[in-house]
Parts: sequence; structure tokens; C-alpha cells
Amino acid sequence: MVPTNLNEASLEELIVAQMVATDGTPGWVQGDPKNFNAAYCLDLAVFREFVRDTQPALIDVLDLDSDSPTTHKFLARLQGEITKNGIVASLRDGITHGPHHIDLYYPTPSAHNAKAAELFAQNRLTITRQVHYSIREASKSLDLVASVNGLPVATFELKNNITNQTVEDAVKQYKTDRDPREPIFAFGRCMAHFAVDDRHVRFSPKLSGTSSWFLPFDQGHNGGAGNPPNPDGVMTDYLWKRVLAPHSLANIIENFAAVVTTKDPKTGKKTSSAIFPRFHQLDVVRKLLADVQTHGSGIRYLIQHSAGSGKSNSIAWLAHQLIGVEHDGARAFDSIIVVTDRVILDSQIRDTIKGFTQVGSTVQHAESSKGLREAIEAGKKIIITTVQKFPYIVQGLKGVQREKSFAIIIDEAHSSQGGKVSAALAKALSKDGLDTDVEDVEDALNRLMESKKMLPNASYFAFTATPKNKTLETFGHPHPVDGVIKHRPFHTYTMRQAIEEKFILDVLANYIPVDTYYKLIKTVEDDPEFDAKRASKKLRTYVEGQKHAIRQKAEIMMDHFHAQVMQPRKIGGQARAMIVTTSIARAIDYYEAASAYLAETKRPYEAIVAFSEFKDEEGNKVTESQYNGFPSAEIPARIQQDPYRILIVADKFQTGYDEPLLHTMYVDKTLSGVKAVQTLSRLNRAHPQKHDCSVLDFANETDVIQASFQDYYQTTVLADETDPNKLNDLAAELVREAVFTQEGIDHFVERYLAEAPIDELHALLDASVDEYRETMDEDQQVEFKGAAKAFVRTYGFLSAILPYSNVWWEKLSIFLGFLVPKLPTPAGEDLSAGVLESIDLDSFRVEKRTALTIALADGEVEIDPVPGAGAGGRPDPEMERLSEILASFNALFGNISWQDEERIRQRVTEEVPALVAEDPVYQTAMANNDQANAKVAMVDALGKVMLSLVQDETQLFKEYSDNSDFKRWFEDAVFRATYRQSA
Repeated sequence: MVPTNLNEASLEELIVAQMVATDGTPGWVQGDPKNFNAAYCLDLAVFREFVRDTQPALIDVLDLDSDSPTTHKFLARLQGEITKNGIVASLRDGITHGPHHIDLYYPTPSAHNAKAAELFAQNRLTITRQVHYSIREASKSLDLVASVNGLPVATFELKNNITNQTVEDAVKQYKTDRDPREPIFAFGRCMAHFAVDDRHVRFSPKLSGTSSWFLPFDQGHNGGAGNPPNPDGVMTDYLWKRVLAPHSLANIIENFAAVVTTKDPKTGKKTSSAIFPRFHQLDVVRKLLADVQTHGSGIRYLIQHSAGSGKSNSIAWLAHQLIGVEHDGARAFDSIIVVTDRVILDSQIRDTIKGFTQVGSTVQHAESSKGLREAIEAGKKIIITTVQKFPYIVQGLKGVQREKSFAIIIDEAHSSQGGKVSAALAKALSKDGLDTDVEDVEDALNRLMESKKMLPNASYFAFTATPKNKTLETFGHPHPVDGVIKHRPFHTYTMRQAIEEKFILDVLANYIPVDTYYKLIKTVEDDPEFDAKRASKKLRTYVEGQKHAIRQKAEIMMDHFHAQVMQPRKIGGQARAMIVTTSIARAIDYYEAASAYLAETKRPYEAIVAFSEFKDEEGNKVTESQYNGFPSAEIPARIQQDPYRILIVADKFQTGYDEPLLHTMYVDKTLSGVKAVQTLSRLNRAHPQKHDCSVLDFANETDVIQASFQDYYQTTVLADETDPNKLNDLAAELVREAVFTQEGIDHFVERYLAEAPIDELHALLDASVDEYRETMDEDQQVEFKGAAKAFVRTYGFLSAILPYSNVWWEKLSIFLGFLVPKLPTPAGEDLSAGVLESIDLDSFRVEKRTALTIALADGEVEIDPVPGAGAGGRPDPEMERLSEILASFNALFGNISWQDEERIRQRVTEEVPALVAEDPVYQTAMANNDQANAKVAMVDALGKVMLSLVQDETQLFKEYSDNSDFKRWFEDAVFRATYRQSA
């Protein structure tokens, strides 16, 4: 027999005793279960006394001291309004009954408001044991009910590990023994229903029988799930001691819990969902607010929260509470700017923020610089925009923000926000604005350098699941360890914790590598030599372009989906799959192959293809709707509906797409690093009926995938800071080559800042171009250009975060930024030419290997800082016999894809034009309304941008450099886009 002090009832006693124990200030009191009215779902005695003390005139009007028809009419009205609007909205707003308004709760008072403080103290918080809640079965009771002024806000079922019952038993009790038709369990009637034992806490904001979804509410321990040992008592006492403490509960009611309603733009159907913060969400928002209250604006914060951890709600809660946070007696921020790089999430964040009715009128979405200016001038407190629009939005903003402070919340922060976007943001939002008069070269240089730095009048709140080294160094918190400055996140909710809590699924737990075997045979009798690496790329493209190979893989995918995903009735028969391809062409090929095979086998489902529209070789526009038969905007909704089960993508939907019905992913694209984590994580979203997920990978090695995920499994720490002396070393190396002189750079920068005509700037650069051509051989030219590009790239990053400025670095960066595009690149000889004419596809087969689990190691991971910016060099081609090339290709690169047309298309249509539009010389030329000179400046700007991409986009740069037709088309397209947008 278990001692009475260890059984379930004793946990009730402990919780109630610790909640009602006070230091003399008003707090929780123990309620009497006999006073609970199940029909109207309230403690009538407590409610009556609250009204009597705060609104005494209503006692007689509502006849609350009797059991008359007037009393029941009011109580029915009260119950109906709470059922319709939810307990949170009812507490915040009160209700009306006839000509009378009844306050149900008094909010947290502002500083020095004695009357509000007096009213807040009148709120009655009761915690009641063994509440008989049912109007159907009088014997049923809840272990605990927490109420505010007699109105239930939370219920509790308690279990004890010592009695061999756990939180899972409490969850099961809610699902199977708590009828959601009972008033207390109706949607929105309570903020949350808690399942609690002595080790874990879980909750559900909505009960719906066996399909109820309970979320973890643990603190986390050692980077994983669970709670740390508590030397002072039960592991879970943080719930009732801290989270449910009176002021904490008030904060949750007023700023976190809500019923959010969204409207389907197509059908007009409205859907309501109850939201309540998980522990890590509550914790990060409160810690950030407390830090701002202590330190004010001008601080950078990095929040590393796992994919699927609810960043949208965390951002929304943070944004609307930053409005009111004060530092030294004044508001810390005038406006909150939320920047997201995902259109889907953009609308999600906006809808969530607007769900808080008390701040809904202060939210505005900025589509243009005019909209941003109007929002700031109109006093809008929360302004939402997308990072794609941001460089254009900030153009033209001058002076309106001169004395304002800003909080900038960045969703999915990555390195671009630390560079050009931050520079554009700085110019738009700095206290000096953009209209400072330039008195001389020194003033202009100082202004330029300051505009690149993180804003002193802004705080940055950067959210990401996968922080890169630049992101850590830009936004992370620096701390010394053994004399080395390391950067770590301000707050973490790790992938490991999310997986262990089953809030997200482990996408590596059922990972099936698919070996692809190629046998390429020679079609020539001799054995010519080719450049091995370039030949391998061509061979891979050739093989992947074969319709037979695509058809065979599509059949494997569809058969697997039919047999393993549909037949076992995954996700209650609702499972969907995604095929990830290398390019738009491959996505379309897969769509056609999969659709044909599904029709031939009479399978009852269909595929959808997703890609960005483009023009074919004849100039005809090609869109998704031409294949799918419905508009692109409908894809997210359609894939949730039968008969659509397979989503085939070319880069699109690989980030920022949250679809819990996705169960299986078929990968035929090379992935590594952040891209691998982001892509495979599309599968990890939880669903009440989703218990696993799987990956069939045709293109990657398991060790690469493992290494990619390992960096982000727990807290990611930057091992060391980028050494600014790399810039000194590069600058010295460039000076030694004597391509330019100090006097020449000084003169160029002076003329550039004076907005000299473009032809004059060209003339000043041409002397260095001639020196480069005449005095260097090809290898020296390659090394010089590599060092110059490395300097510009590294300075662009460091200039935003270094606490000091260096005029020489700024001048050299300006000069090299214009010089590099003018330096000719040695064309080199294509030593792989002819390889495709020498081979043929003999056979193609794929074999599915046994499913395996890729295990990740515990512990923090340190990633290296920005790599050393050494000079570039051109490697000697590796000449090998054709047979050797074929052998090495088959052995080493048989399952790696070298093409990613969708990414290239995004570069060409979005990123490159946006970067070109930021070029100051080009902007000046446009401002002069001289289209001819603007075109010349644009061509130079485009050259600089393309050079900055050469290491990441070699294929795109090669086409731009060598293909005159492509270059001419690209220049015209970028000019049309940017000149039209900026003129």
C-alpha cells in the first residue's frame, strides 16, 4: 500500500497548499467545490462577492442574492457570451446584459495608477479541489480547477509516478473520460487543460475527445526534453509557483492566451483556434522584455528555436508586448518592424498579431516606402514587411524617423540580414536619416561607414532554427571563454528537445538511402582525355535528363507511397508526400512521369507540381496552373484535399511551408548544411494522428545529412570571432601587386562621393585595368581578383558589426567594388568538351536500401567563424582518360545532382535585381532621369553583383560571362525591372 503522503491526492494537497501560501499580498485562495454550478460553469459564491465588492449596484439589478428568473436569465447570458467569445475575451472585455455592462476582471495596472491597482487587487483567484463539473454524471470530478472571479480558466488532472501513473495517464483520462460537450470543456471556455505529474506537464487548449492534442509544457533539461531536478521539491512546481503566480497569470490572460480567427480568402469560411503559450515561448518573450526593460534599445538578440516550435506566435507575442515595454521611465521603442522572408509566414504573423484585439488597430502591413512612411507617421506600432520588398521599401525614406527608436524582429535570420539588408535598414531608420548635407569627403565616408553598422537606435530580435556563422556573429551574445570570444544565442529551444517532447517528429528516424547505379559505356574506340571535374558535371546532367531514369524513380516513389504510406493508413489516411527535385525542368518531368504512372495503375490520387513561372525557349510563359488546372495560390489548400496527395517541387515550398499532413519525402536533389535541415524539416510538423515520417533519398550520402543536422541539434555556438586582421592581410597583398596607388584610390573615392559622371569614374578605373592586363599573367590575375572579391565580401560583413571604423578599408572597398567588374576573367579552355559525344546510357537502375535511423550526438556544437578570406586561385585541370573519368564519376558522383534551376531562377528574377537596385551610382543615374547613362551604370552594377555570386553560383556566372545572348537578355531584363521600379 502506498503511503498517503505519496499518493495522487497528496499532490493535490501540495499544489493547493503552495498556491495559497502568501507573504501577505493578495493571491490564490482555496475554493469550496460545493459552490461550483455545473450548469452555468462558475463558482457562484465567488462571482457574487467579486461583483458585490467592485460593482455593488449590479447585485440588486441582476438579483444575484436570490435564485430568481432574473438571476438565471443573467447567468444564462453570461454562460452564452463566454461560450461565444471565449473566456479570455470575456475577461478582458466584460459582457453586456440589457443596459448594463459587467466587468469580469480588472487588468494589471500601469505604474502610479492607484485606482487601477486597487481594482486589480479585487480580482479573486481560487484553486478548488475535486470539482464536480458534469451536468450529466454528477459523480465525475476534476482534480483541480483554477478560476478568476469564479470563472474557470484552467483544469488539472494529476498523476504520480510513485503510484505508477504518469502524465500520459492524465492525458488519456482527458481524451477518453472527459466529455467535450460538458460546459467546462467547451471550446474557449478554459484557457488550457493541464495534465500534470511530478516530472512532466502537458496541456491542451481544446478538448475534442480522443483526437485532443496535448502539447509539452516542460522547461527542458540539458538541451533535451524534461525538467531539471528540483532540490526544493517537485520537478513540476514551476507550473503553480511561477507560471500560475497571480501576476504571471494576469500577464498570460492579457497578452498571450487568445482565440484567433482566420478567414479562407477563397471560400470566406472562418476558422477559430485557441492559442496558449508553451513554456519556451512564454520564457523567451518574458526574458527578452525584461532585458529590454533593463538595457533599453540598441541590443542584438539571437533566438535559436527549432523548426516547428511556434516561432510565428512567439514573434507575434513579442511584437505586441514590445509596444509597451519601458526603459528608464519611457517607452523603449516607437515602432516594431517585423521582417520575414516567407510570404506564407508574413500573413500568419499578421493574423496572429491582429488576434490580440487590444492591439489590432496598431498593426499595418507595409507594401512600399510610402506605406512604411505613412505607418510610422500615423503612429502605427507594429509594421510587417517581407525581406524581398525591404530594399525597395526603404528607398525614399528621409528624415521621418530622426528621433525614433525601433525594434526590428527578423524571422528566419540569415547572413543577408547582416549585410545589405541591414545597411538599407540603417539608412532608412537611423537618427540621421538620409538627408544629411555632405560637407567634405571625410564626412561622407563617416556617414557611409556608419550607415553599414547595426543601428544604435534599434534592437534586433533575430529568430532562426539554423544559425550560420555570420548570423551568430552578427546577432549572437558574445562571451569570453579562455581568452576566445564566442557567440551564442540569447535563448534556445533545441531540435533535440522538440523531438524528444514529440512536438516535432524526427525526420532522420526512418531514413532510406536509395543507391543509384549508372553504367555509362564508351561509344568511341580510343580513350581521349578530359577535365575530370567538368566532365563529371556534364555526365551527371546527361544521366539525370534521361526520361527513362526519371520514369523509373517516379515508379519507385509512387509504389512506395501506395504500399507503405497509404495502405497502413498513415495520419488516419490523410498522408501526403513531397518530391524534391533539382530544377523546374526535372519537376515537370517528374510530374508527367508520376501522373502517367498513377493513371496507368489506376491509383486514386493525383500529383501537383510547384515552381516559379518562367518563359520557354520560344518566349511563352509557363506556369504551374497550366499543369495543375488551378491557380498557384491554391496549391497549399489543394494538397490538403483529395485526390491530391503528391506535391512535386523545384525549390518552392522547401522553406517556410508548414503542412502537418506531409508524411514522406522523396529527395532527388543534393542537399547539405542549412538547406538539408530546412528541406527535410518540412516533414517534422506534428499532427494528432501522425506518429512517424520517412525519407527516401536518391541523391545524398547519410554522413552528409548527419553532419548537416548535427550542427543544429542542440545549441549552436560560434567557436571564435572573425579576425579583422584578415582585411589587413588582404589589403597588404593587394597593395603589393601595384595595380593601384593610394593617391589613385583617394582621388576615385573623392570623385565618387561628389557624384562625378559615370564616364569620369570609368576613366579613373581604366588605368588599374590596364596595369592588371599588362603586368600579370593569367594565374596572377585570378589570384588578384580572388583577393579583391574576398576583401569586398569580408569587409561588407565586418563593417556591420565592428565597434570601430577604418577609413582606409572603406575607401578600398568602394574602389574595389567598382574595379573588380571591369577586370577581365581568363576564359580558359573547356577541356571537357566532347565528353557527351563519347558516351551513351547503357543502363540505369536504383536499389532501395534498408531503412535506418541517423543518430545525432548530444551536446552543444561549435561552428567555425567566417572562413579566412584568402586569395583565389585557378586549379589546374585534372586530365584523365575517359575510362578513368567514367569510373570516378560512377564511384563518387553517381547520386549527386549538379543542377538547381529553381534557385538560379530566384537569383535572376528576385535577388540580383534587388541588389543592383541598391547600387549608389545607378541610383544617382536614375535620379538624373538619363536613361542612357542609367543603363551604363546598371550594367556596371550588375557586373559587380555577378562577381559577388561567382563562388556560390558558378554556373550562372559562367553563362553571364561566356554566353553573349544570355548576358544581353539578362542586362535588359534587370534594367527593365529596376529602372521601372526606381524611376
